[in-house]
Amino acid sequence: MRIGELAHACGVEVDTIRYYEKEGLLPAATRAPNGYRLFGPLHAERLAFIRHCRALDMPLAEIRQLIEVADHPQADCGDVNALIDAQLDTVRKRIAAMQALEAQLMALRARCGEQRAVEACGILKELMAVGRDEGGKG
Repeated sequence: MRIGELAHACGVEVDTIRYYEKEGLLPAATRAPNGYRLFGPLHAERLAFIRHCRALDMPLAEIRQLIEVADHPQADCGDVNALIDAQLDTVRKRIAAMQALEAQLMALRARCGEQRAVEACGILKELMAVGRDEGGKG
């Protein structure tokens, strides 16, 4: 299949396929006599693998490492476990940061529990006070 057909079949943009190919995540396509690149089931399978990893928010460098390990099926999967553990650590840190952000927003929201004139809005006063405090630094 040609690149547009692969893109359509896998739900990605043609530029995404070109990028993954350039980055070495997809094997090079074969060339038809007319010069068109031809992709096969292996490309579609690899693209699905990459998309699944991206859905898990894995960076391309880690995906590349997983592909290298997957290309050696007899190898030990300890490297895979280590990559997943590192990704779990990253996700846990993001969750903690998001929970801290949620707590800050909830505290800010509690500053203004009712409808008031903007000049009496506790949220705006708090944000402006913080802005003034940070504005003097630098």
